[in-house]
Amino acid sequence: MKLIVGLGNPEPQYVFTPHNLGFLAVDRIATDRDLEIRNRQCLAVTGRTRIGNEEVLLAKPETYMNLSGQSVLELLNEYQLRPESDLIVIYDELDLPLGTIRIRQRGSSAGHNGMKSIIGALETQEFLRIRLGIAPEKRILKPFTRRQLKVVDEVLDLAAEAVEVILTEGPGAAMNRFNRKQDDNDAVPDAT
Repeated sequence: MKLIVGLGNPEPQYVFTPHNLGFLAVDRIATDRDLEIRNRQCLAVTGRTRIGNEEVLLAKPETYMNLSGQSVLELLNEYQLRPESDLIVIYDELDLPLGTIRIRQRGSSAGHNGMKSIIGALETQEFLRIRLGIAPEKRILKPFTRRQLKVVDEVLDLAAEAVEVILTEGPGAAMNRFNRKQDDNDAVPDAT
């Protein structure tokens, strides 16, 4: 089994904000598979599905971003999973332009509080992550603009596709396909 965790904040006012891209990505994966994420366990809402030959548990921690590690640790323990081989975390990244996706197999939190919490709880940086760019957005808890939502929709499709490639072809193939530099012409302006 693989555990795919999207990071975000559970209250309705945060749904379409940059800091909730992880939740939105997990929701997109679930929607693509006609799955509802509604089971409550290990401080998260979860849903089970299959991607390729892998059984997958989709999870959205209900602990708020800064305590995400508590839920992730409980889920890994509950299903006897290992972070370095069984965990994928999807989250927002201020250092990448909106519409950009980057896949990494390890690394620091780069100041992201949800990732700090997970790394601290798991006592390792060795797990796969999919970072979804939100720059130049500085107000991570304010809703996206209508114009930005079009780009968000496209990046959520990319994130769902990246998860499928990771699980069917491997992380290396996914990194080769999705970790491309964005052209300056593709940059999304900070429009209203």
